[in-house]
Amino acid sequence: MSLSGSCLCGAIRFEVTGEPQGVSVCHCGQCRRMSGHLWSSAYVKDGELTITGEPQWYASSETAKRGFCPTCGSFLFWKHNAEDTISFALGAVDGPTGLTLQKHIFTADKGDYYDIGDGVEQT
Repeated sequence: MSLSGSCLCGAIRFEVTGEPQGVSVCHCGQCRRMSGHLWSSAYVKDGELTITGEPQWYASSETAKRGFCPTCGSFLFWKHNAEDTISFALGAVDGPTGLTLQKHIFTADKGDYYDIGDGVEQT
């Protein structure tokens, strides 16, 4: 599988060459603040994602960092410090992804202004 995507202004592009795993929507407070609502992503091994351009990295906790475009602010990547994978924003993918949502995560932290009613697993 090969997917490509970019930030809103096009300064940061990425290409995914591996098979994306963990297709999820995150409802945690950090993702809600970074995205303005929630964040959908999948992950691949570090070597299966090529980034063109220079994202800004923000250490959002002691264990992970978030990558975004320093020009337009698009939130594109999430990387755990101790893992060999990187998550990428599904909303930034060019065209259809061909993927299917597997789970909603951190649903206990979701906003009170919406319900999750799609029948997909919630953790």
